[in-house]
Amino acid sequence: MHFLVELGTEELPPTALKTLSHAFTQGIQDGLTQKNLGFDSVESYATPRRLAVSVTGLADKTPQESVKIFGPPAQVAFKDGAPTKAAEAFARKNGIALEALQTGMDGKVEKLVYETTAGGEATVDLLADLVAQSLANLPIAKRMRWGASRTEFVRPVHWLVMLADDKVLPAEILGLTSGNETRGHRFHYNQPITLKHANQYAAALAETGHVVASFSERQAMIVKQVNTAADKLGGTAVIDADLLDEVTALVEYPVALAGNFENEFLNVPSEALISSMKEHQKYFHVVDNDGELLPHFITIANIVSQDPAQVIDGNERVIRPRLSDAKFFFETDKQTSLEARREKLKTVVFQAKLGTIYDKTERIGKLATLIAARLGENEATVKRAAELCKSDLVSTMVYEFTDLQGIAGYHYANNDGEDAEVAQAMVEQYMPKFAGDDLPATATGTIIALADRLDTITGIFGIGQKPTGSKDPFALRRASVGALRLMVEKKLDLDLRDLINAAADSFTALPNAQVVDDVLAYMLERFRAWYEEASIPAEVFMAVSAKQLSNPLDINNRVYAVAEFSKLAEAQALAAANKRVSNILAKLDSAPASEVDAALLTDGAEKQLADALASYAAQARPLLAEANYTDALKVLAGLRATVDTFFDDVMVMTDDMAVRNNRLALLQSLRDLFLEVADISLLAVK
Repeated sequence: MHFLVELGTEELPPTALKTLSHAFTQGIQDGLTQKNLGFDSVESYATPRRLAVSVTGLADKTPQESVKIFGPPAQVAFKDGAPTKAAEAFARKNGIALEALQTGMDGKVEKLVYETTAGGEATVDLLADLVAQSLANLPIAKRMRWGASRTEFVRPVHWLVMLADDKVLPAEILGLTSGNETRGHRFHYNQPITLKHANQYAAALAETGHVVASFSERQAMIVKQVNTAADKLGGTAVIDADLLDEVTALVEYPVALAGNFENEFLNVPSEALISSMKEHQKYFHVVDNDGELLPHFITIANIVSQDPAQVIDGNERVIRPRLSDAKFFFETDKQTSLEARREKLKTVVFQAKLGTIYDKTERIGKLATLIAARLGENEATVKRAAELCKSDLVSTMVYEFTDLQGIAGYHYANNDGEDAEVAQAMVEQYMPKFAGDDLPATATGTIIALADRLDTITGIFGIGQKPTGSKDPFALRRASVGALRLMVEKKLDLDLRDLINAAADSFTALPNAQVVDDVLAYMLERFRAWYEEASIPAEVFMAVSAKQLSNPLDINNRVYAVAEFSKLAEAQALAAANKRVSNILAKLDSAPASEVDAALLTDGAEKQLADALASYAAQARPLLAEANYTDALKVLAGLRATVDTFFDDVMVMTDDMAVRNNRLALLQSLRDLFLEVADISLLAVK
């Protein structure tokens, strides 16, 4: 069977169309699976005016299977050979005569049993409910009603197609009666199109209705047309994935048209022009071979115009005032320096309990200067960047184009004659913006980005507004991961606890007295997901976490070293030995001696272990001093044979207390040596 369902609507929200289509298709597919209905393939269709799903090779019936229904125990169902009320109830419930009652074993208990078959339901009788349920479960944030109807959906609905091969499946969904009539393009063929068979859907819409029903096919057409238009302009189109999805959701038949704007606008920061074209007009911009913006744009029309020049002219007339606004904002903003704008920051609240944006820049300055001193970077440059880093927030350009924060600051800093690294830090303070985003290129930008994030996290935790599972209004998770990436990937040898302490000290008073411990624990916990994504076993991270370190770069180095060690053939045996030593030492009332007494070493195996420990420690310690944990652990892996022999041949808890304590001291030195990197006992397979 070939099944088709199409819901016709008024124009659906373009940013939600792809999600709605996927959810509708998945809902139907899941419903078929739950009913054990087999099918060959499922294809989704989505345009601004329709959501549709096509299922080929759909089974006509649900599969039949034998079912055993057990009732009360036989000893309860019968008394003196006669059926009891329990037996009568079971027979009545299953529609069988008392004399037909049978018993069977349910595990070890004999019970009444009724054997029957389930399934065999006609698929056509199930599809209406399945479609209705899928539509009801769509991820619609806010549903609407229209007219006098109480029906609710994301947009008013107008028609419903439900076909099984060439037959209409009768159904009432969202107030619509199903049929076999779809509709064509709103402008080119706004008429009913009768579908004679479910397999005609896409072809009938394309050939008669001037509609490309497939989202992916429409998107491919747009990419091809935009690239062709850009080639004719002598440039390359920049096709943003989100914009492409949105434009694909705005049209039913795409036609790419190229337009131009005046060269004088190229004096405005290209980001502002691109934002105007992209966000407001949904245009694709064009760049040259060097990535510089060209005075062209490409728009996607929803019609095949008889006079495309008029359509292009209309788009050029629409974009010109927007670009003129951007130019005006830029020229006006340049008349006031970033330093002069700082005073306005005193009126902009960062957070009610944490002061203004001006206060935040002061705190960033203190922390950033401290970091610069620790890293040996230019403190004056960093302090200047911190002072100016938020000044563009009160510029007209950023007020109108919020996504230009930092970018506008970069251009204004250059206009003010600020140091090149200070200007670059205006942009880099927001990096990384998301997972996988680039990191700052300059030391100043890196330090400002780190200080800004630590200030925010510490302040918000300090007033008791920790993120919860569903709420993270200040994006502290992203800020934490960003800070860790900065410290690890930029190889900043910094102690995070010290920095959080310094950040906390910059606030007048924070109600949360445990803020430093809370922030440190929260941030380091972000490492867990980080290493999961890198396919590093959780026990590796736990082995390093046991050291309770607070230098992210050092933690990362140790984690990767332990991960490499865990792959060695000797790793499990040494991990098990360390776990055994840990268990023995944990049961002691007092710690063993700090040094091993060579005179008390009587057994050959313990002498060998003592000699081996001295030898391998001498080789490993220079490597540990250089934080070369990977090679240090490779060296220590050589202890495996000696450690195994020791545990095979030596009784640690001997009756001779002096010898016992000396052997415990020997084991303590073994454990301490590995603990200089991590607690590898946690690697032991349980």
